[in-house]
Amino acid sequence: MIASVLPTYNRAPLEFVKGEGSWLFEADGRRFLDLGSGIAVNALGHAHPKLVEVLSTQAQNLWHVSNLYKIPQQEKLADLLVDHSFADTVFFTNSGTEACELAVKMARKYFYEKGQPERVEILTFDGSFHGRSSAGIAAAGTKKMVKGFGPLLPGFVHLTFGDLDGVTNAISDQTAAILIEPVQGEGGIRPVPDAELKALRQICDEAGILLILDEVQCGVGRTGKLFAHEWAGITPDIMMVAKGIGGGFPLGAVLATEQAASGMTAGTHGSTYGGNPLGCAVGCAVVEEVMAPGFLEDVNRKAGLLRQRLEGLIADHPEVFEEVRGSGLMLGLKCKAANGDVVAAGYDNLVITVPAADNVIRLLPPLTLSEEDIAEALVRLEKTATQIEAA
Repeated sequence: MIASVLPTYNRAPLEFVKGEGSWLFEADGRRFLDLGSGIAVNALGHAHPKLVEVLSTQAQNLWHVSNLYKIPQQEKLADLLVDHSFADTVFFTNSGTEACELAVKMARKYFYEKGQPERVEILTFDGSFHGRSSAGIAAAGTKKMVKGFGPLLPGFVHLTFGDLDGVTNAISDQTAAILIEPVQGEGGIRPVPDAELKALRQICDEAGILLILDEVQCGVGRTGKLFAHEWAGITPDIMMVAKGIGGGFPLGAVLATEQAASGMTAGTHGSTYGGNPLGCAVGCAVVEEVMAPGFLEDVNRKAGLLRQRLEGLIADHPEVFEEVRGSGLMLGLKCKAANGDVVAAGYDNLVITVPAADNVIRLLPPLTLSEEDIAEALVRLEKTATQIEAA
């Protein structure tokens, strides 16, 4: 008999009832160190006082009115994002998946309005993840994502990650855009080198096509900059954001230049819930905290400390771990043991990590974790590795 909750998840046997900072409390009272942050969502940790206050205050006034009317909180958050990014305009969604849908539509509509309706193809890369909508799975193209779901949405060309010559050769008079994550998350914490991002920007400029960046997982301070592409000194034309921007409240966005968004006029896209007063009030608080003086500098300091300690962990347990990779507080431990076994052993030792492709476990802690949290993380990861070795 099927469960009342559709059984599409292989859930861990854990039931959390409370969160505080970098910690989660199980129903049986156990205290887990959370190095997953709900898959890079709880950027400011659990029950952050400012977010609790903002959400509570907004909830007592207005939750939802729809986008038939002006929403001051939405306008404030859009202004914040425009002021701190490349973008001229922002559309709010409820998720990264919805952001992907709009990014694809926006790129194709841009060329349609330019009198080039044949430009519909978007170049994507192996190991990518862009959500689970029809466009998202077609963009990724992996067998696990698309098997059994019928004809795929056409217009995506799948390329090898890191092959710049392949990108150049794939561009045709039907190409509209390149879509890439500056750091692949689900794909195993695979950063795109700065030089390659710069090269992709140049390729787009020379070909007259758009660069779409998916910063759903790597954005909002996760790599030590507000957005990961800033490390490379480039800007996209369109960017997808979600996860961390809501600090745990479902919120996403598409940021774009005025030119890239020029085809999106009244009636071309919409959302009933997207950009509602509750979500945007919380989003404003998140962005204000992340952009507060010293915040990102502190993220980078703690990221350096954590990475250094992880290198020591690898050296002490070479049969369990192979390397650490990533950027900022978006780190991956490439495992020699099965990554699922490492994640499960972590549960036994009260530490939460997140599996990814390429036999990697992801470490995506709250950006607010303390040095004491880092020290405790290494104690628990050490116990985890020792348990794997003894198995």
